[in-house]
Amino acid sequence: MYIDIGAEQIIGADRGNDRIAVEVKSFISPSRVSDFHLAHGQFLDYRYALEDTDPERILYLAVPRFVYQTFFSLAFISRVVQRSQIKLLVYDLEQETIEQWIK
Repeated sequence: MYIDIGAEQIIGADRGNDRIAVEVKSFISPSRVSDFHLAHGQFLDYRYALEDTDPERILYLAVPRFVYQTFFSLAFISRVVQRSQIKLLVYDLEQETIEQWIK
């Protein structure tokens, strides 16, 4: 399956004993809600594809810290993330560092 992810990317890696894939999202459009709808749908599609092709790999959605703190803290968004069992990776855009892994 070819995944067209444009300027953003999906990365396969190892984290300790875990094999992971990370879908990196920037949330830079004028509408964070639209960005979230797109990211949510893509995340689910990628997770289903990985279940068929690489079931041992764990998928994370990477989001910038400022988006996590301001948008993902909203009650509705938080519930969607929990219900959809989305694992998050919070990164610092300027420092290019991972700040938090949320399972």
